[in-house]
Amino acid sequence: MSSTTKADPATGPALSGAPFAIKAEVGDPAAAVFGFEAQKTMYGGKLIAPGDIVFVFASENEGGTGLVARGVVTAAAPTPRKPGIERQTPRVGVTIRRTARAVRRLGRQELKPFSDWNDERPETELNFKFYRQATNKIVGLSDRAAAFLHGFF
Repeated sequence: MSSTTKADPATGPALSGAPFAIKAEVGDPAAAVFGFEAQKTMYGGKLIAPGDIVFVFASENEGGTGLVARGVVTAAAPTPRKPGIERQTPRVGVTIRRTARAVRRLGRQELKPFSDWNDERPETELNFKFYRQATNKIVGLSDRAAAFLHGFF
């Protein structure tokens, strides 16, 4: 993961912060602000912090349609671990201010064909991180995957 710091036609508007994505239950995809409590993190997702760019996917497991928004993290806090449990996936609560709504569909159905885990395509990265293990989660993204996602806004 790295930061997007200047405007580039391939990646979208100038933004600061590392790119992340979250797949979770989204009650209102048109909301101006999204709040997510105690979200599982994988693939560097626990490093999410205020100022980071986030692509919001409404989980199909919860009746959602996939990519719905892009936003900026306004608050992030780790969820305390439960005492007495040795192995726990780090969890984080985040608040995200929406900066754009998706104008094209991108979800499980569109990403399913991209399953050659070594092809380095952004679609494959997203399929691997979100759908190989279909739980809801926050994940860190490569700049290549973030640039790909910017094309949906």
